[in-house]
This record gives sequence, structure tokens and C-alpha cells, in this order.
Amino acid sequence: MTVQTNVSTAEWQEKRDRYVARGVGNGNRNIAANGEGAIVYDQDDNRYIDFAGAIGTINVGHNHPKVNEAIKAQIDQFIHPGFNVMMYAPYIELAEKLSHLTPGDHEKKALFLNSGAEAVENAVKMARKYTGRQAIVTFNRAFHGRTNMTMSMTSKVKPYKFGFGPFAPEVYQAPYPYLYKRPEEMSEERYTDFIIEEFNNFFVSQVAPETVACVVMEPVQGEGGFIVPPKRFVQHVAQFCKDNGIVFVADEIQTGFSRTGKLFASEHFDIVPDLVTVSKSMGAGVPISGVVGRSAIVDAADPGELGGTYAGSPLGCVAALAVLDIIEEEKLNERAEHIGQTIEDRANEWMKTDNGIGEIRRLGAMVAIELVTDRETKTPDKARTAAIAKYANENGLLLLTAGVNGNVVRFLSPLVITDEQLAEGLDIVQAAFQNA
Repeated sequence: MTVQTNVSTAEWQEKRDRYVARGVGNGNRNIAANGEGAIVYDQDDNRYIDFAGAIGTINVGHNHPKVNEAIKAQIDQFIHPGFNVMMYAPYIELAEKLSHLTPGDHEKKALFLNSGAEAVENAVKMARKYTGRQAIVTFNRAFHGRTNMTMSMTSKVKPYKFGFGPFAPEVYQAPYPYLYKRPEEMSEERYTDFIIEEFNNFFVSQVAPETVACVVMEPVQGEGGFIVPPKRFVQHVAQFCKDNGIVFVADEIQTGFSRTGKLFASEHFDIVPDLVTVSKSMGAGVPISGVVGRSAIVDAADPGELGGTYAGSPLGCVAALAVLDIIEEEKLNERAEHIGQTIEDRANEWMKTDNGIGEIRRLGAMVAIELVTDRETKTPDKARTAAIAKYANENGLLLLTAGVNGNVVRFLSPLVITDEQLAEGLDIVQAAFQNA
């Protein structure tokens, strides 16, 4: 059976409402027909510039020819023998490459899975097995997934956790810096000192460090609002873990694969995580995720204790290998910085006349604009943020929001976007700000 091609957009929308779970959100209710690079067309031939990238999944763009070629070649060989049943070369080759590319020159191994949440869950399993401890520490405003364990590790209640409890026990949320919201009388330096002190106190008042298996940290918080922490704080957390025998896990699911101007965001902070979780742009849209890290930790589990039916599928592995080649050949780290700087420069111009723009922040091409009702109180403006996203999606631009309070516009365009497409998309964003 093939997908029906003679169904109108309105009919598809009616079928979606009738047959698809209501709990699945849709930022744009048109029907995608094809895409290339940073452009998507719907079935009515409407053109959209993509500033969402399937929530940061398409760093190398839609339908990159090298990815397509790799997938088609793999399909002609086999689709899925199951790595647990019979091994295949792309899995092993990808494990080798990522073991060399992730931060640190220690011995590393990798495990591949399907989704980001699965990667985080398996990092937790490895850390618990290795340390013999149970407690897990994440941070306020964190997002790590939608499974029961990763919901427990996630901070934002609505829409991710509300009504879905009870959650996994022995999960604790430590303070994470938010420079924009620091008290006015505090310098950045003093505020960082304060948060470090609060972090240390957390392990006195909330959980003893000798019971903690791992600390899981996003180097830049994604769903939390693209919050970039001070380098000194991240380094303190990494050292605290080392001093207390705690596995330090960097959740690079959204920040990885050149989004921040480096292959992994951890490199900006000069830290070496024990484990790194990866997914999203790793597979250019093909589901694949992984945990890469210290061999002793990854190998704590016995054969058969890790894996899954589709974990590390051949299609995902060859797509990921192609992505790594594209990043190097097309110099996407440098491109990310150029894209991010271009967005920041335009946003700074808007900020001169728009008092609702509270802060602009970025690391590479991971850019956010926080909307407030006024700059004095910094009160979140969720309504205007939603209106901006709505206007954009109705006028040829795929755009997403973020933040615990839903008041952050986030930019996740493919890193292969042209300068002309980027400028055109920013013109639409500017119009959206003016019309909201």
C-alpha cells in the first residue's frame, strides 16, 4: 500500500484530528511534500525556510545528497539484520569514529540506540552499574526526554510531566546558572560564585555525593531556553564529579554535531565528560542515538544487558557516518559561527527599538531571544512569543519556541542554509516581531 497522493491538505488535517493522538503537538499543520537544504515545500507547493531543523535534527540539511546516497546504498545491501543477531560494519566504524572525535584521549567505546531519551537512560544504566550507586542528579530547567526515567530528570512540568507520574525515584535537580535572571546588584563573577556555592550546598541538603551515580548536564540547556552557563561553573561541576567518584555525563543531544560551532559543545568549556549522549543531527533525520565514553564505564554492563531490537540500525549508522564527513568537508563548525553571528547582529538591531526583547544569547548557531513584558521586571511574555511563532509559520518560516515559561524564540536552522535564505528568514522574523 502506498501513501495516498490525491488527498487535500484539509482532508489530511481532518484525518489527523480523527486518527492521530491529540497529545502529539503540531507547530505547522500543513503537509510536507519535499525538502532540500534549509527549504521545505508542502503539498500545496508553499515554500518554507526552515529555522526549526526538526528540533535541531537537520544540521546538514534536508535530503543532503551524501546522506541519501549512503542510505540508498545500504538499503541495497540489507535494512536490518539486528546487531545483536549478526554484526555489521557501519555500527563498528561509527563507534570507532565517535570514540576518536568525542572529547578526551582516553580509551572509549560506544553503544548505539534509537532516540535521545534512550541514550540518556542507557548512560544512567552504565553509571549505576559502574558505581554501584543509585542517585541521579540533573539540573533545574533541564530536558532529557519523555520516558519515565527521562521525564523524572526533566524540569519543565507542562507539557512534559503533568499528569504522567509517579516518576522514577532517586532523581534530584541541582541549581543551574541563569545569568540573565541574576540579581541586578550581582556581577557575573559574583553570581557564578553564588551558584557554585549553591551547587556545593545541594550535596549537603539534598543528596550525599557518595550515593550519586552520575550528574547529567546539558552544556547548553535546550528546551530550558538555550541557557549558556559560565565556563567556570561547568568546570566546577566536572571537577566535583571527579573528586567524588561520580560519572559526569554531557547530554549533547541538541548541542552536538557542530550546532555550537564545535563538534561538541563540551569543547567550549574545556572539559572531558566521562560519557557523552548523542542523537538528533547525528543521523540527519534517521533515528539513531548513542552513548560514547570511558571504556571502563561503558563496559560495566555484561553482554545482553544493553541494546534493543532496532538499536544502532544500519540506516542510522551510515547516515551518521555521512554526517561526519559532511561536517568536515563543508566546514560546518565555521559555518555555525557565521550563522549565529548573523542572527545575533540582526537581533541586536531589533532590540534597539523593541523593549520586549529581554536578552539575546547564543553559542555558535544555537541562538535564542527571550521575550519579556518589560525589561525592568523581566516578566516572561509567553503570549507574544507564541504569536511570533504563529505568524512565522503562517508566512513561510518554520520557527520554534522554548523556555520553561514558553517565552523564548529559538533558532535551529540547518547549518547548510545559504546567506540569502538566512536573510530572508530573518526578514520574516522581524515582521513577526513587529506584527505580534
